[in-house]
Amino acid sequence: MPQTGYNFLEPSALARVKNLSVVARGVVEGFITGLHSSPYKGFSVEFAEHREYSSGDDPRHLDYKMLARTDRLYVKQYEEETNMRAQILLDTSGSMNYAHERRVTKLQYGCYLTAILSYLMTRQQDSVGLTTFDDAIRLDMPARSSPRHFNEMMHRLEDIKPGGETDIASTLHKLAGRFKRRCLIVLLSDLYDEPEEVIRALHHFRHRRHEVILFHILDRAEIEFPFREVIAFHDLENNDRIQIDPAYVRDVYRKQIAEFLAAYRRACAEAQIDYVLADTSTPYDFMLTKYLNKRGLRS
Repeated sequence: MPQTGYNFLEPSALARVKNLSVVARGVVEGFITGLHSSPYKGFSVEFAEHREYSSGDDPRHLDYKMLARTDRLYVKQYEEETNMRAQILLDTSGSMNYAHERRVTKLQYGCYLTAILSYLMTRQQDSVGLTTFDDAIRLDMPARSSPRHFNEMMHRLEDIKPGGETDIASTLHKLAGRFKRRCLIVLLSDLYDEPEEVIRALHHFRHRRHEVILFHILDRAEIEFPFREVIAFHDLENNDRIQIDPAYVRDVYRKQIAEFLAAYRRACAEAQIDYVLADTSTPYDFMLTKYLNKRGLRS
């Protein structure tokens, strides 16, 4: 992935700037200015459906794969959505408050990434909303595109505190039934819930024709398990504690976390959901590049 050279995009440095609006503007404007050969194609043009070719149609829109399969000419139709609606769903449960060795917490990372994505979409006059949740919905701001709305979102984000236990699947099912108009759903979470249930809930969004992007936010220590000494782990959601010797569980843990990640990657690929593993030490310019590359590939 190309380097952009913006040191201020490092999560640990940005976390010292408490004004999320300022951070979002700085990251997005700096990042886009630094793009020379941009993969960014925007969010406004979405492929809708095929229709049979008619005389006078632009041949550039012919679908030659369909021609090969059906021996008939079809044109790709696009819908111009100059006011696309996006809803960002941010997990604020207790487990999101984890950080290893004084790095940013997963929740901090999620808040800053939410701010950056919101500004990026607002910048092109798309409507963005914000929903936060743990075991229930705690904040629910509908999608709007005004600068005033963006600023209000940033103020609310700055006040967010980690909650208690999580119920991701149930919350997603409720939200999937609420959004009537087709929109872009952006989920930011560590996904610490029953994977089968969460995946079923993500399918609910796809069934209702929403597009979904999933940022799976984890601390690098949760992936690599670098612990060496006997240590007491504290559950941030239910306050349980357990003391373990890492040497006895490291191999099993790494195997299970690899299977956990692979299950989500596989399920998202099958459902045509963009999946991005977001380790909290990853600079935001890298995260934006991944995000925009996926958008570009699907435009």
